[in-house]
Amino acid sequence: MEKFVINGGLPLKGEIWVSGAKNSAVAILPAALLLDVPCIIENVPDISDVKICLKVLQGLGAEIRPVGKNGDTYWISCKNINSHYVPYEEAKKMRASYYFLGALLGRCHNACAAMPGGCPLGARPIDQHLKAFEILGAKPIITGRNSDVVELHANQLRGDVISMDVVSVGATMNAILASVKADGVTIIENAAKEPHIVDLANFLNYMGAHIKGAGTDTIKIQGVKKLCGNAGEGSTVDYCYSIVPDQIEAGTFMIAAAVTHGNVFIKGVIPKHLEAITAKLRDAGVSVTEIEDEDAVHVFVKENAEFKPTNIKTEPYPGFPTDMQPQMAVFLTLVNGQSTITENVWEDRFRYVNELAKMGAKIDITQNGAIVQGSAVLKGADVQACDLRAGAAMIIAGLAADGQTSISDIRHIERGYADIAGKLRGIGADIAKISTN
Repeated sequence: MEKFVINGGLPLKGEIWVSGAKNSAVAILPAALLLDVPCIIENVPDISDVKICLKVLQGLGAEIRPVGKNGDTYWISCKNINSHYVPYEEAKKMRASYYFLGALLGRCHNACAAMPGGCPLGARPIDQHLKAFEILGAKPIITGRNSDVVELHANQLRGDVISMDVVSVGATMNAILASVKADGVTIIENAAKEPHIVDLANFLNYMGAHIKGAGTDTIKIQGVKKLCGNAGEGSTVDYCYSIVPDQIEAGTFMIAAAVTHGNVFIKGVIPKHLEAITAKLRDAGVSVTEIEDEDAVHVFVKENAEFKPTNIKTEPYPGFPTDMQPQMAVFLTLVNGQSTITENVWEDRFRYVNELAKMGAKIDITQNGAIVQGSAVLKGADVQACDLRAGAAMIIAGLAADGQTSISDIRHIERGYADIAGKLRGIGADIAKISTN
């Protein structure tokens, strides 16, 4: 077992670089199953969810080779895929394992995987995924001793209109994966608009797909027989695609800079993806400057600056992201006054509140959110990372707190943040990962 130990109270200063987007990588890697030629994928984040994806691909018969010296680039060939069964134990370790269902269905017309695992954020049904698969012509069967395995079979996949009952990022991406090689035209209505959906569509289009409208609420997909890139099958060209920067990692660093009254340039980002986060920080009195020509944002807070309360409401993109809600809650504990949080995505996203209370935060849970009583003085304590983003919130709290904070269960954090301790040390944080064995 390992934990993070943080000695807080130090202002963060300098430059910090953002890794590739977790939520893109865990869909684009399974999407490689649909390709008829090898590809090279760059800017792949070094996180545990990605390692699971790569292990699953290899288990299915893919050939994978690291490229270069940075550890974030992989050459992948799925020419010799010999199975449509995702290993049970691997699927249960990550939420995004369900993307293998859409990708395998699109490739083989068959797929089998356990119900996805991941962070405990409340009920996360895959009914919209299964609805999309059925509309395209697949028959889903729920099996397994605990009714926790999904099997899909289709004699043929045909394009059709898929109207989502709710806006679902995962279901939108799975519908794209399953329909990109289906016969005819597929139209996804009430589609999610997140940057990683656009990233997945751009990757597939680069490889020869015909997807229009990604990033809007209506996506149109003209099915193709092959995904061979522009040079065609048999080409010796290595198609190379780079994953977009991680919006949530960037936002996490922005708030870490703010709570420590720091002066940080967060680089390798797409400022437009951060607009909702930027707007709320500015509302609260934080100086955030977008530097478009450098793909960066600059977060600066004067030493004696006082923050102002602000209210946040989580919504699908381009609204304020639910994955930034716990981090923002830490910031709101430090403002002068009362702020409110309305959570519209996950009903069990407030498990971190009890951990923050150990550090002196005053947050009251309401029916659909929380009321944050600001002006807290956070004190170091022994806390737990309840889930991925709650863990990020604990790190931010530790950076802002007086004294030492110890964070356990950091495996959750490492699902989505590549070398977060090393990156933060690079801008002045006193944080270390230590073994507890």
